Amino acid sequence: MPTFCRHNRLVQNCPICAREQAVEMRPVVTSSAPRTTQPREPAPARPGRPRTAASSSRGGGGVVVRRVARGGDDGYRSPLVLGLKSSLDAGRLAEEIAFAEHRLAVLERDPPGLYREVADPAGDLQERSWLAFLIAYLCPLEEEDPFAEIARVRTTWASGEVPDLDEVRTGPRTAHDPSRGARTLEAYRMWAARAGSQADAFTGDAAWTPERRFARAFERLSLPGLHRDARFDLLVTLGRLGVYDLRAASLALGGTGDVTVGAKRAFGIGDQLLLERRASDLVQATGVSLEALDLGLHNWQRAERATLGLGPGAEPDPETLAPVQAALEL
Repeated sequence: MPTFCRHNRLVQNCPICAREQAVEMRPVVTSSAPRTTQPREPAPARPGRPRTAASSSRGGGGVVVRRVARGGDDGYRSPLVLGLKSSLDAGRLAEEIAFAEHRLAVLERDPPGLYREVADPAGDLQERSWLAFLIAYLCPLEEEDPFAEIARVRTTWASGEVPDLDEVRTGPRTAHDPSRGARTLEAYRMWAARAGSQADAFTGDAAWTPERRFARAFERLSLPGLHRDARFDLLVTLGRLGVYDLRAASLALGGTGDVTVGAKRAFGIGDQLLLERRASDLVQATGVSLEALDLGLHNWQRAERATLGLGPGAEPDPETLAPVQAALEL
């Protein structure tokens, strides 16, 4: 008769009780079925649904995986960018931060293309705000005329119409998803209508500081299809062009966007509070604005420069680049 142990197993199957009672354990029985080395035949595809590279990948969303080129460890170390071990990576980061700071200075001093219309104080405030939104949403192209597509499809705020975005070409930081159509634009119009006007929505309480106004507008602009980069760039643009009194006090990091991923790589930490603290330390050491780190980290992470209206071939100002390189000990 089989004997069960205190572990509710057959004694000869329990490694503990078999050892205590000096009972020989039953050998492990394996399947006698022959193994095969032949590969398993793939399941036939469903009729009318051919397999493609996008549909066969996980998630079926056509996700493109990019490998970011990184420099080798050459002994470089800096307390400002603890995640970097390569002077090549640090040098690229310095150039992109300096370029982003240079672009912000250009917006304030001599805005190019449609940015000039947004900055014109003689223009209607609602139209200027709407145009700034369209620029941030579609993003300027990296061509000789970066604003050509935005100028082609734009509508006026007064008309109440949204642009026809069929086959529109968009820039590298666009938030437009063709599958969504114009729903994000419609959501923006509804957002402004709930506040009374675009001006009321962006201004909020007149007693707010520029930093608080930026943070509150950024939070409230969490519209369907409007990602972090477009929201941040919109508010920075409105502030730098003098449309509203807005100034960023943090990078508003989060999610899996290029700015957040780049910050984690550069600063060597994943905690959001520590990322913001290290970003602040870098700003103080280099003398650039916090807002410059947004585009700087984006371009550095992607290993390609989005000029956002300055056009291809735009380079950082040497006088801006030098202190950044010095702070990073390059």
